[in-house]
Amino acid sequence: MSFSFNALISHPNLQKVLEEQGLDQPTAVQVQTIPAVLAQKNLLVSAKTGSGKTVAFLLPILQQLLSRDAVNQTSARVLILTPTRELARQILKTAQLFARVTPLKVAMIAGGEELKYQKALLRKNPEIVVATPGRLVEHIAHKSTDFSGVEFLVLDEADRMLEMGLQEDVLRISNECAPERQTLLFSATLEQRGLRHLIKQVMQERPAEELVIEEEPNRIQQQIVLADDVKHKEKLLVALLARSTFTKAVIFTNTKAKAAQLDGFLRYHQYSVSGLHGDMTQDQRKRSLDIFRQNRTRLLVATDVAARGLDIDGVDLVINFDMAQSGDDYIHRIGRTGRAESEGRAVSFIAAPDWNPMSSIERYLQVAFERITLPGLVAEYEGPKKVKSSGKAAGAKKKKTDSVADKRKADAKANAPKVKVRERDKKNVGKRRAPSDKPESTEPIPINNAPIDGFAPMKRKSVARDTLGDEE
Repeated sequence: MSFSFNALISHPNLQKVLEEQGLDQPTAVQVQTIPAVLAQKNLLVSAKTGSGKTVAFLLPILQQLLSRDAVNQTSARVLILTPTRELARQILKTAQLFARVTPLKVAMIAGGEELKYQKALLRKNPEIVVATPGRLVEHIAHKSTDFSGVEFLVLDEADRMLEMGLQEDVLRISNECAPERQTLLFSATLEQRGLRHLIKQVMQERPAEELVIEEEPNRIQQQIVLADDVKHKEKLLVALLARSTFTKAVIFTNTKAKAAQLDGFLRYHQYSVSGLHGDMTQDQRKRSLDIFRQNRTRLLVATDVAARGLDIDGVDLVINFDMAQSGDDYIHRIGRTGRAESEGRAVSFIAAPDWNPMSSIERYLQVAFERITLPGLVAEYEGPKKVKSSGKAAGAKKKKTDSVADKRKADAKANAPKVKVRERDKKNVGKRRAPSDKPESTEPIPINNAPIDGFAPMKRKSVARDTLGDEE
């Protein structure tokens, strides 16, 4: 059964924006989420990246805001929490797109901007606030926020916020919101360790409906290329870019330092590159993404900060220069391509340190990556000599060298009384001659210049006195 947005959203202003943007057929997550939000249900939604979650919660929230009066005129009405600035900025743009035909105001509160400027934004009483937890907690401490009238609390990418250690900040913020609010939580999975505990505390014992969106996987060709070391990976990268047909490509590294180094390396090889990593200021990140979106550069070198939420049209190639460290991170990386039913390609370079993470991801996703080679750059590394049943490299067994006597010595040393050693006892007070063990000599002390063992004592130097009598 096919749906249209006009069957889900009834407000004419919102329908007008949908028509202008050419949005007619909703995605699976939108079909299931929009009616549930309009029915004022608390939701726990599990959906993959790139499925259209942002529109799924924004449209029904906006329709309800336009159809009723605010509970508190000085409080924000909608609070949307996201793990990263980039995702917050993207939600801000989507919200502004739909809210421009309404009297509703939207503001973003995230790191990288001055608190003074953000306080001025909050004093204007925006109805919709998009924020990252860390920065919003600072504003709560400064008492520059009012969420006592919040009608909707949205947690987007909740699993990522949990991974980033933002649980306490999220709970503190949720406690600041009105208890009778409607809460919507979106996550790639609802079974992540610790997530159920967070859900219980955020929902505050209120019932919530779970929606698990089962969709066909993105049509992404997933491949690996074996590499010997970092220098070999750099050669593979240049060769792959030269031999591949693509519109835009995103290259992922695991560290900020490597992202910066790779940016310079590609510029040296005459590629136009944008960068995105944690050492960049907010203005630098925004400018870099805008240049990439406007097709002024074809390559984006990024860390995992860009792996979540960024929706950039035309990305048809993702390269993992360093393999992702978890299955979820890998999913979000390759999710930058193959969006909106389009095809994509993901290529990962696998050196010895990348083998075990790759094997774990294969088991997690229940897939087998296609192994390819590039002519003239075949690696000497062919994988581990021995592998476990899990596919990971089998290491050498550790030899047991601790004997019973060694264990007894270690126990005795551990149970020995501790002797306090003063610092002053450790000081080197100088090399003093050790006292002799010989008995004191009983020989008489020589007098009147008597020789001692054949040697005469030194004579005392006489001092001449000049007197007036001598001159005479």
